[in-house]
Amino acid sequence: MTRIRRSSIEMDQEEFRKIGYQLIDDISNFTNSIRQRPVTPNESPGELQNILGNSSLPENGSPANELIAKATDLLFNHSLLNGHPKFLGYITSSAAPMGAIADLLAASVNPNVGAHILSPMATEIEKQTVKWLAEFIGVSTNYGGILVSGGNMANFTAFLAARTAKAPDSFKEDGILSSSKRLTVYCSKTTHAWIEKAVILCGLGTKSIRWIKTTPSNQMDDTILEATIEEDIKNGCKPIIVIGTAGDVSTGVVDNLKNLSVISKKYDLWFHVDGAYGIPAAVNPEYKSLFDGIKDADSIALDPHKWLYSPLEAGCTLVKNPQHLLNTYSSHPEYYNFNKNQDEISQNYYEYGLQNSRGFRALKVWLTLQQVGRSGYVKLIGEDIELSKLLFQLAKKHQELDAVTQNLSITTFRYIPANCKKDLEKKESYLNKLNEEIVNKLQIGGEVFLSNAIVNDKYCLRACIVNFRTSINDIKEIIEIVVRVGRKVHLELKDKKD
Repeated sequence: MTRIRRSSIEMDQEEFRKIGYQLIDDISNFTNSIRQRPVTPNESPGELQNILGNSSLPENGSPANELIAKATDLLFNHSLLNGHPKFLGYITSSAAPMGAIADLLAASVNPNVGAHILSPMATEIEKQTVKWLAEFIGVSTNYGGILVSGGNMANFTAFLAARTAKAPDSFKEDGILSSSKRLTVYCSKTTHAWIEKAVILCGLGTKSIRWIKTTPSNQMDDTILEATIEEDIKNGCKPIIVIGTAGDVSTGVVDNLKNLSVISKKYDLWFHVDGAYGIPAAVNPEYKSLFDGIKDADSIALDPHKWLYSPLEAGCTLVKNPQHLLNTYSSHPEYYNFNKNQDEISQNYYEYGLQNSRGFRALKVWLTLQQVGRSGYVKLIGEDIELSKLLFQLAKKHQELDAVTQNLSITTFRYIPANCKKDLEKKESYLNKLNEEIVNKLQIGGEVFLSNAIVNDKYCLRACIVNFRTSINDIKEIIEIVVRVGRKVHLELKDKKD
């Protein structure tokens, strides 16, 4: 007689179906009403802890339907909603509903996408996703790659491959200190902070970074770059990598990637492009020329959870010669029995990055790429850029706003009280304080969420539109909100001063 194990962690078919249907209904109602909700409830850690409760780990279990209902309430009513049409902070997109369904499906099968034998179909889907992402941004589909958690890891994964490719052959056995020459890294002052983590954790140290000044247009100055490389070579250093940025985090500027690629080739350096935010805009014919030189990149970082609207987490590392990833990450311990197919070589993703056990991140990206299609993304990304341009123009026209920069889908601007328009140089310190306080008020106010940027020593409000729910009306309303809050904060600061 067959005995079926009864477990408290299992759900029978009817219970699972009932809870699942209710959750899907609740999610549908949530997304349909997101516009009417505050962007953030502005609750303190203490308030949230009180709502969550301070009970000890439960001794006995609770009904699944009650737990899901409670968790649904906690998340829907006590979260910052980056899917809100007026969330324009940092570079966190409004997530495609398809991604939520995909994550449920992926978790149900729960493949370990570290080895092909553990995840046969998931591995093939990830391979196809990587190929499609390369095609999407306009580079060869021969690029190989891997899905990772986000921009930091996408860049870090590529950086380690570059270090392996350009360091002395003996470094794996003898370490970085075995090199008689300091390995040096070149990037602009606007490069994201991931580079500092990378050089520290890789053993190069922060003194290995050459922070190259930018031009008035905020691009890396390639003249200074080349002069710095030559000076380092004369001083016995070993330059290994040039990092270009395709959409810097503060203003969205794209470096002159073509010039950087030429310099990299001239000095036999690895050319890496951090396109975590901006590179998807290359799919749009109107903006493709901004990314000239991308085809010469040895590696590229991009984040589907930014401008491809995937739910977190989804980053991607692309490498022109995938063998560099294998050279960096591959190992073959005796307890890995992953290569049983004698006719074909299986791709095992544990050999392409830092993780061994890996979740199925690719599914949500793969499905959404198919749901939207190339033309759909051209339209969505183009609309985001046009909304950013509209915000810039409205700020430029308003007598109490100063439009500062606009690149890709990022606009920076600031509030300037009408009586401060004259003799701005004398008032810059106050204006910086004022706009910093405005950002703070906006981020807790619940009406709109913007972040900040420092541009030419000016503290600015920064709006990054990677949100398919944002509309023209939202942009117009944001202008009104910023001016209203700006006036109020100005009066408060003035009263304190008086």
